[in-house]
Amino acid sequence: MYRAVAATGVKLGKWTIDTWYQGRRAPRALNSMLILSRIERRYQLPDGYFASRLPHRNRALVGHEIEGIAGSEMRRLAWHLPNDFASRSPIEQEEILAWVRTNIVSGTTEYRRFQSASMKQRYALRFPGVFGQHSARSEQTEEGAEASADPELAWGTRVASKMLTEQMSRLLQFKTSTLATAGFQRSGVWGEETAAQKLEHLALMFGALAAEPHGPVQGLGVPIRSLSLAMLIFPATWDWYVQWRERRRGFYTNWEVNMLSLGLALARAETGWLRQCPDLADTLQPIAGLISASDIDAARANWGAACDSVHKHNLSRIKEIQRVARVHRDPFEPILPILEAPSPVGEYRKIAEEILRRMPDERRYPRAAAEAVRSFLMLRIGMHLGVRQKNMRQLLFRRRGEPASTERYLSDRKRGELRWSERDHGWEVLIPSIAFKNSDSSYFGGKPFRLLLPDLANLYTFIDSYLARHRPVLLHGANDPGTFFVKTAKETSSSAAYNQATFYEAWRLIIQRYGIYNPYTDRGAIKGLLPHGPHNIRDVLATHILKQTGSFEQASYAIQDTPDMVAKHYGRFLPQDKAALAAGILNKVWEAASAA
Repeated sequence: MYRAVAATGVKLGKWTIDTWYQGRRAPRALNSMLILSRIERRYQLPDGYFASRLPHRNRALVGHEIEGIAGSEMRRLAWHLPNDFASRSPIEQEEILAWVRTNIVSGTTEYRRFQSASMKQRYALRFPGVFGQHSARSEQTEEGAEASADPELAWGTRVASKMLTEQMSRLLQFKTSTLATAGFQRSGVWGEETAAQKLEHLALMFGALAAEPHGPVQGLGVPIRSLSLAMLIFPATWDWYVQWRERRRGFYTNWEVNMLSLGLALARAETGWLRQCPDLADTLQPIAGLISASDIDAARANWGAACDSVHKHNLSRIKEIQRVARVHRDPFEPILPILEAPSPVGEYRKIAEEILRRMPDERRYPRAAAEAVRSFLMLRIGMHLGVRQKNMRQLLFRRRGEPASTERYLSDRKRGELRWSERDHGWEVLIPSIAFKNSDSSYFGGKPFRLLLPDLANLYTFIDSYLARHRPVLLHGANDPGTFFVKTAKETSSSAAYNQATFYEAWRLIIQRYGIYNPYTDRGAIKGLLPHGPHNIRDVLATHILKQTGSFEQASYAIQDTPDMVAKHYGRFLPQDKAALAAGILNKVWEAASAA
């Protein structure tokens, strides 16, 4: 066989085929695929006969070399290039690279293009030590960020002044502490996620004010030492910022409305933090073109009147912007092929089935197999639960035979748990209502969420094997965070626990490798799909039930929300879907008549 293949002009070592036969190695290079094709031709086997029997079918091949592409990008692209890429014409190669970069690596939506450009300009200030801030956070987080976050949330390199940092710490302490500061009144408390988001948004605002006017950000150029939260008492500050954002993006969105609403809350009568902190006026400094010395004198003379003025101003601006605001990001765009299918859940299930088809041999590739099983369970459990990514990535677990945690224990930690139910003889998920973002929703009524997972398509078998074999492989000796889903721990990993950014990227990678159909490699499950995060699974579930029942109430049950929220944000229930559902019922009359 060696002599026959070598005679065709293919380069191979004398013992290459023997090592494959002995099982010591497996083909994974481009030249190895060429050798297999020569063997197939010699024995008149179908094209791809051996490739379909590789122990790791979803492994990226090595050997692709493209001039002008760095190694880091090449590693991402290699997963999605056909085996015969090098032998294709330059025009075909450019076409393939453009398609992969557009549809798989980045995505084609306008929002993704804006993200890519904006992330190159980091201007937000950093507040070391405030609310645990120490590193960059990704813009892709759960619902709040996936639906409305700004792509420029990656922290810049400039550090806020000590004065501004102390003021920010005071604000967060006021809004997050269990009991309000003595002498202060407040309405509502910020949770951890909300506090982190508000901190980021204010960091962007002050970063824009401090950015150089003639730089790429085109900020106002205010010296960092002159920045103070007291500046938010002036309408001119808010006007400059929202207009700066409109110039930068090209139009207004609800992002500006949300920022102005924050200003309303800070200046609100009786409970606004700014209104209750007149001492901040002492930190004000004149800023050319924004705040004059007379403005500062007037604010110091009557702080309450200044708060009333900015409150009235922001309320008026909110109404004006709402009339012209545009949707910057269509959350349905990446998953339109799924939502337009008669059975959206059935269509999304194809991705999980694609993972199983390309499951590597656990005996030879234990880590790759563990990652594939984790990917499969992420999709399956996500489709059954319909919870936000925070609830899924923070899900704790108990093995079979271990006592389940009490509801009080889970409530204190604001986390759910996957455990074995002896009563129902199945795996169940219990999440206390306080762990949900909308814990005060009428859906919960103060009661916990409990769901018995169905043992369909071998779900229980995969859960058992994941806990027994695959999860320890992923941990690789790292400290166990106690969550059901863990990252692949490496020597450089500081933690095996997922955070918002890494869980989003893990889901997005699953979609890139298994979900998006690639016409050049014939891999992937769904044509026209684009990269997306875990929050889109809620759109899939809600739309599926709407198409089947037409009931917004039943759709809300699938995602633990209210019918109104489904109608506004989740379900894509178009007029043709409504007409088809009604026609299906009415047509039964004619079918019965025809049968008679």
